Amino acid sequence: MTAHPPVIPETDRLIMLTGPSGAGRSTALKALEDSGFEAIDNMPISLIPRLVADRLERPLVLVLDARNRDFSVNAFLSLVDEMAAAPRFDFDLVYLDCPVPALIRRYSETRRRHPLSPDGTASEGIALEARLLHPVRLRADVLIETGGMTPHDLRARICEIFAPPAAGGMQVQVESFSYRRGIPAGVDLVFDCRFLNNPHWEPMLRAFNGCDAPVAEFVAADPRFDGFFVRVRDLVESLLPEYAQEAKSQLTIGFGCTGGQHRSVATAEKLANALAQAGWRVSKRHRELERMAAQAALTTET
Repeated sequence: MTAHPPVIPETDRLIMLTGPSGAGRSTALKALEDSGFEAIDNMPISLIPRLVADRLERPLVLVLDARNRDFSVNAFLSLVDEMAAAPRFDFDLVYLDCPVPALIRRYSETRRRHPLSPDGTASEGIALEARLLHPVRLRADVLIETGGMTPHDLRARICEIFAPPAAGGMQVQVESFSYRRGIPAGVDLVFDCRFLNNPHWEPMLRAFNGCDAPVAEFVAADPRFDGFFVRVRDLVESLLPEYAQEAKSQLTIGFGCTGGQHRSVATAEKLANALAQAGWRVSKRHRELERMAAQAALTTET
């Protein structure tokens, strides 16, 4: 008797996208729509079960937020649990987060009223929305911090995370950051580079960053660097196949140092290059360098 392989049921791709107003939901929604998703913004929660009752013709992304007339945290989380538990769905809850000062600045620049505080200040609406959405944030499968991102950066990040499987499987993102500004949200593995010799204290290197050869060479010359890097690389390379086996769409690896400009950048660059050479789909992000570039551009414009 011939044995037949088990029948694997087809799945429907479903994303629910949320987060505070001003964090970039419209940008992310448009990026997913351009990637082939059917996109629906601000649909009443009560109508969603009927919408997805039948098989989806193509991947679907739904934006849900506190503007919704029947929005409640309990109803939202109940719906999320229902979708996540259904074998039929390949489901993710995506939360776009943004620091309060950045949200206040964005509302100030656009002079828009906050939807939860039409007669009050943007700060009041932002604080209310943060309290309301906090349980949803804790439940998120994918958390993206947009405070230091331009709309272009956010579009690129969305495309990196939700690229079709045929595009090459799991995406690996390697980030650098400053501990002074906190560990980026959504990082899976974090490595501390603050024990390495700091180029900041070298007058000839201070103005450079870890992408520049003189800084990279200085960091690599630390006697402790090779052992640290080899162990990190070997650990990451041993873990990546396991994460990919679990159908994880993205793994984010963070390297931190004091200022986020030298040691963490150099180490992140070196690991990203090593993983790319090993055949992984790799992207890089240097949070503090992006922030400095954005500030410089704003200064130039003004």
